Amino acid sequence: MAVIHRTTMNPGKLDLLTSWLPSRPWYVPTERGPELAKTGGFRLDDPQGEVGMEFMVVTDGPGDDAVAYHLPLSYRGAPLAGAEHALVGTSEHGVLGRRWVYDGTHDPVLVAQLLALVEGRAEPQAQSESGTPDPTVTRHFSGRGGLSAPTTVAEGPDATDLLVDATGGPEPVASPLTLTVKRVLRAEGSEADGVSAGALGGVVAGWRTPEGRERRGAFAVLSERVR
Repeated sequence: MAVIHRTTMNPGKLDLLTSWLPSRPWYVPTERGPELAKTGGFRLDDPQGEVGMEFMVVTDGPGDDAVAYHLPLSYRGAPLAGAEHALVGTSEHGVLGRRWVYDGTHDPVLVAQLLALVEGRAEPQAQSESGTPDPTVTRHFSGRGGLSAPTTVAEGPDATDLLVDATGGPEPVASPLTLTVKRVLRAEGSEADGVSAGALGGVVAGWRTPEGRERRGAFAVLSERVR
């Protein structure tokens, strides 16, 4: 179980993201530059207890039209070999010391747990409370067999695609599958949420607008489609 420490990070998460976000292909540029607020998300636990994992939502700017970004982040106590390109930055944690913060779509531990969540083998946790499941995060998986870590990460204009193998089921589906991690979130009007009827699985969660209005939509979608 991950422990949420009531302490500081220097620089803070939003400071790191303000510098990093404009370099992403799915960032929506503005004349003013990023004005980020943390407005939602959840966590997953690392079974080994080594890597922190957060699926953060930040909104950029004021009003109901503010862009909402889904930012999976992993927090490590040492650099992740071969992931220099995915480093968001480093920060001094008041309890844990220096932390290396990564774009989690490039971190094999975070991706493995996200796949476990889709399959129902991992339980989403509240973003700011230790040992507290978050029942507002929902998932479904209609495939059979296990999902293994991706071999390829591809950035698109509004999402990150991970190629995933599905193995071990009595009726295996075609591999590789595509796990589309939504980056620019769009609210949907129903629990079906933006996970299309043809999808094999997905994760749905909520966030808030800068004015506090509740929104809900797909954070990740698993499909046989390769974009």
